Amino acid sequence: MAQTNTKTVRRKRKVRLLTRNGQYYDYNLLACVVLLTCFGLIMLYSTSAYDAQVEYGSDTYFLFRQALFSVGGLAAIFIFSMIDYHFYARYAGYFYLFSNLLLLVTKFIGHEVNGAKRWIKIGPIQFQSAEPAKLAIILFLSVLIVQFGKKLKGFKAPAVLFAFGALTFLLTWKFTENLSTAIIILGITCALIFVAHPKTAPFVLTAGIGLPVGIVGVRGYVSSLGASGNFRFNRVLAWIDPEKYSDGGGYQVLQGLYAIGSGGLFGKGLGNSTQKIQSIPEAQNDMIFSIICEELGLFGAVLLTILFVFLLYRLMFIAQNAPDLLGSLIVTGIFAHIALQVILNIAVVLNVIPTTGVTLPFISYGGTSILFLMTEMGIALNVSRQIRIKDN
Repeated sequence: MAQTNTKTVRRKRKVRLLTRNGQYYDYNLLACVVLLTCFGLIMLYSTSAYDAQVEYGSDTYFLFRQALFSVGGLAAIFIFSMIDYHFYARYAGYFYLFSNLLLLVTKFIGHEVNGAKRWIKIGPIQFQSAEPAKLAIILFLSVLIVQFGKKLKGFKAPAVLFAFGALTFLLTWKFTENLSTAIIILGITCALIFVAHPKTAPFVLTAGIGLPVGIVGVRGYVSSLGASGNFRFNRVLAWIDPEKYSDGGGYQVLQGLYAIGSGGLFGKGLGNSTQKIQSIPEAQNDMIFSIICEELGLFGAVLLTILFVFLLYRLMFIAQNAPDLLGSLIVTGIFAHIALQVILNIAVVLNVIPTTGVTLPFISYGGTSILFLMTEMGIALNVSRQIRIKDN
C-alpha cells in the first residue's frame, strides 16, 4: 500500500510540473522543435559552408541568416503561444483574402530569384507569398468546418470547403508557379475535410481508384510526349529514367542518390560529404536530406525521421485533447502540413516521386519557411495551454 501511495505522489508531482492552474503545456513539442532547429542549423552549416565561401566570401553566410530567422521564429513561438487561438478565428476570413491577394499580386510585382517569381520584396524584407497561404487555409477552413457543423454530412458543405482550398491552390500554382506548395495546400484541404466528414468510405474509395489511375495516366501521357519544353514534364521524364537525362533534369536526383548510397550505415562523418562540393546544386535547400544520409548515414537519417514522427505524435496528442473542435482542427491542419512536407521532401530525395522543390521543415535553408513553421508551432502550443488536466 505504501509503495502504491508513493507512486501516486510521484505521478501527481509530475503532473504539476507540466501544468499550471490545471493547464497543460506541451514542453515535449517545444523541445522537439528546438532540437530539430538546432540540428538543422548544424547540417545547414555543414552543407553550405563551401558554397557560401566561394559565392559570398564567408562560410557562415547561410548559417548566420538562418540563425537570425530561427531566433525570430523562437520569438514567434513565444508570442503566438500566448495569444488565444480563438482570436485568430475572428479574422481568419480576412487573413484568407489577404493571403490570396498576395498570391495574385506576386505575378505582377513579385521579385524574381533563380528564374522564379515567388517572392515579394518590400525594402529589406523579402518573403514567399505562398507561405502565409498555408497558414491561412488551415485557419479559415477550420473556422468554416465549425460553422457548418452537421451540414458536413451532405455534399454542399464539403464542396464549398474544397472550392476555397482549390482557389488558393490555383492562385499558388498559376500566379507564383509554385506547384509543390499548391499541392501541399490542396493536401491540407483534403485532410481537414476527411477528418471532419462523418463518413470515411467515399474518401477511401476515391483514393483507391483515383491514385493508381492518375499515376498510370500521367506516366503514359508524359512518355508519349518525348522531349518537351515544359520543365515539369521534363522532371517527370527524369524521374522515370534519371540516368537517361543525367545531363539535365536527372542530374540532381542522381547526385542525391549517390550521396545516400555512399553514406552507408553510419556515414562519412559530419562535414565530410563530397557530393555537396559542386555536385548537388544548392544542396542546403530541398536536397539537404541526401547530405544528411551521406555524412551521418542511415543511422542519422533514422534518428531525424524519429524526431519528425515524435513531433507529429505530439501534434496528434494536442489535436485529440484540444478543448474544442476549432482547436482540434487547427492542430490537425498543422499536422497535415508538416507530414505532407516531410513525406514529399524525402520521397523526392529517394526518387519515389518527381522533383517538387519542397523543403524539409526546420532543416532546409529558408527564412520565410522557418518563421511560419514556428508560428504554427506557437499556435499549436496555445491550443495545448488550454487543455485541462484533472489531477485526481
